[in-house]
Order: sequence, then structure tokens, then C-alpha cells
Amino acid sequence: MAVARRALGGIHRPPPGGGTRRRPGAHRPSARLFAHDRGLRVPRVAGVDEAGRGCLAGPLVVAAVCLDLQGLTASGRRALGDLDDSKRLPPAVRARVADAVMRHAEQVVVLVASPATIDRDGLHRTNLRLMARALAAIRPCPSVCLVDGFRLGPEAPEHRAVVGGDRRSASIAAASVVAKTARDRLMAGPVAAAYPGFGFEQHVGYATPEHHAALRSEGLSPLHRRSFRSVAYPPV
Repeated sequence: MAVARRALGGIHRPPPGGGTRRRPGAHRPSARLFAHDRGLRVPRVAGVDEAGRGCLAGPLVVAAVCLDLQGLTASGRRALGDLDDSKRLPPAVRARVADAVMRHAEQVVVLVASPATIDRDGLHRTNLRLMARALAAIRPCPSVCLVDGFRLGPEAPEHRAVVGGDRRSASIAAASVVAKTARDRLMAGPVAAAYPGFGFEQHVGYATPEHHAALRSEGLSPLHRRSFRSVAYPPV
């Protein structure tokens, strides 16, 4: 994985005549996201987020991304120019941004919890545990760790909860993109091939009308979370 070496940003000189000129790409959400993380005034920031928390089927995927803000190259900044909250990106753009994160982030950690683990330990507890483990796996520990909306407890690395973090922080947004892309590829690929009657390639496990219809005709697959007790589930 590439480790960046050149400073983020540059010296901004106003155009002749004293007017204000917008830097290329300054209107993009990525500019605001990176401004947030640079505003922390530390060289390395890690963010963590999840994908699949609200699904009826499939795993929970957590990603942690560490960005070297001082070392990110100009090509890295361009490659991450479309970075945003994963839910706001079209699938093709999200996949491209995820690949850019994998190339230009200092470190990326992805952890997965199975539906059986979620049923056994509970969704919230599983989510917090995976987030804490993902941050702890980044070595050396970043100067600041950011979590999208949650406090992870005293055993996790020191961190800050950021409400709506995937729309505020570049590192959290990068984690959200990696987590969702990894999960969607799994659900739309191997999982959909293994369970062709459920339409996982379309809804990737979320509670859509098509998924409800498949549940009525197919019943529960081994990847459905029994602990959710959804009204869409057929009677046992």
C-alpha cells in the first residue's frame, strides 16, 4: 500500500488585482472533509465506520483507514477528489474511490462479523468490538482516532466520536467507502451466487420489497440474522 510523502495542500496566492480565486476542486465535499482532518493539526488521522448494520442478511463489515495528511501526494489528492460519505456516491464512483483509498491511505484494516456472531453477541456490541479492534490494529497508533457517532468504551484506543462523521471527516468517509464497497462486492458476488433465489446482487441484504418477496418464497437463508425478528421473516 502506498505511503504518501508530500505535504497536503500548498501555498495559495490570490490572483493579480487582489481577487479571490477558488482552487480547483475546492467546491467538492472532499475539500471540506480534508479541511476537517487537517484542522486537527496532527500528521496522521484514523477513522472507522461500518457497513451492513441495518441489513437483514449478511455480515457486518467494519473498516478503519489511517491517512498520512502530511505525506499525501498530489496524485493521491487527485485520486481522492470524489471522496464523500459512501451513501452519497453512485456505485461506480464509490468503487473507484475505494480503490484510491487502498492505494493512497497509509493503512487500511477491514474486519467482518458473521450473522451467527451478530445473533450470538448482539449487533451493537459486535459493532463496537469490531471498531475498537480495527483501530487497535493500526500501528503505530495515529495521533487522532475518529469514530462515526459512537464511543467504543475504555478498552479501545483513545478516540473521539464524531456525529455524522462520514460527512465531516475524510478519514471516516474513507472508512465508510471501503466498508460498504467490500461488503457490497461480497454480497453481490459470492453470496448472490451461493443463494440465487434471494436477489442479493440487487439489495445486498437490506430490507427492500424485493427482499421481502424473496423471503416469502424462499424462507430464511443461513445468512439471515435470526435475532432481528423482522416482520418480513416467515413464521417459524
